[in-house]
Amino acid sequence: MNRIKPDLDIIFDVLKETLASYPTSKFIESLLNQYQERGSLSKKQLEGLYHKAANVRSISQGKLATLEAIILKRPTRYKSPAPLPPVFDIKDVLLEKHISDILEKYPQHKRVLFIKLKFDNNEAITPLEKTEIERFHKLLIK
Repeated sequence: MNRIKPDLDIIFDVLKETLASYPTSKFIESLLNQYQERGSLSKKQLEGLYHKAANVRSISQGKLATLEAIILKRPTRYKSPAPLPPVFDIKDVLLEKHISDILEKYPQHKRVLFIKLKFDNNEAITPLEKTEIERFHKLLIK
């Protein structure tokens, strides 16, 4: 990061003064350690630091304003939107008719009962299952 005055580090100054005011705060300690190790903080971490530092009276308003400007300068990362629920296909009327025809004649047919259950619950019926129903219908009904 190119800074105009590299010897002036507002974030580090705010971290030190906030830690002096909140010596038992693990949050501020972890921010200070991360800033010293990595050299930067995320936008969310800077926002947390700003909210803590706003309550400290010893920090000048100029440093707080500079910290706020640094936060506003950072890009906001958004999560991708939730995926849309799958659109169910329109129920296959012919398949439903074939299933009901088979079950009228053979009400205990286990495979057809299983496929009917999937059909009634709007679960996806594979092409293999559709061909099975057509084959059963052709063999048993016609």
